[in-house]
Amino acid sequence: MNWEMFLAPYNQAVDELKVKLKGMRAQYEYGSTHSPIEFVTGRVKPIQSILAKTRERNIAYPDLEDEIQDIAGLRVVCQFVDDIYTVVGMLRQRKDFDIIEEKDYVSKKKESGYRSYHVIIEYPVETIQGEKKLLAEVQIRTLAMNFWATNEHSLNYKYSGQIPIEVKARLKKAAEAAFQLDEEMSKIRNEIQEAQAIFRKKNDNEPTDKS
Repeated sequence: MNWEMFLAPYNQAVDELKVKLKGMRAQYEYGSTHSPIEFVTGRVKPIQSILAKTRERNIAYPDLEDEIQDIAGLRVVCQFVDDIYTVVGMLRQRKDFDIIEEKDYVSKKKESGYRSYHVIIEYPVETIQGEKKLLAEVQIRTLAMNFWATNEHSLNYKYSGQIPIEVKARLKKAAEAAFQLDEEMSKIRNEIQEAQAIFRKKNDNEPTDKS
């Protein structure tokens, strides 16, 4: 398989979606209102990870595009849990892609303690051969959830998916602690947003150094 040619449309999809999602964030900033989006990242799944998934799920190469939904992956990170559902609502309203599936691991966490909201979309990419529709996964989570998931991913890589029982137990405790942090921050959300608004206003009013 020519992987460079196969992955090119996915790279294009990730680049375009990052611009669009960051554009959503910028619109809130222009209006000087709280943005539900803190930051956006994206990546195309490494070839080795794709191959590992094909072996794990016994997927034939011709079925890769349909069976692996996260070859193109976007991550939207939010400040508060409520922001996650605001972003989901915004994605539902968009006309430039179709939502295929939603997985709410925020209200219904995984056994590991993992929390995030996954939206599987079908996104059209314009290629020299014409339009090509690809599956992409958008993960939406809070800063605390992202911190936990990043570390859990690293441990999974270290232990090849077989994390020791005692480490798993600590991870589950950490996941609950992270969610409690999110809940406590949500309770003082108005105070936090007011403080951030004051900070932004102060920066906007500060004179620019023209020396």
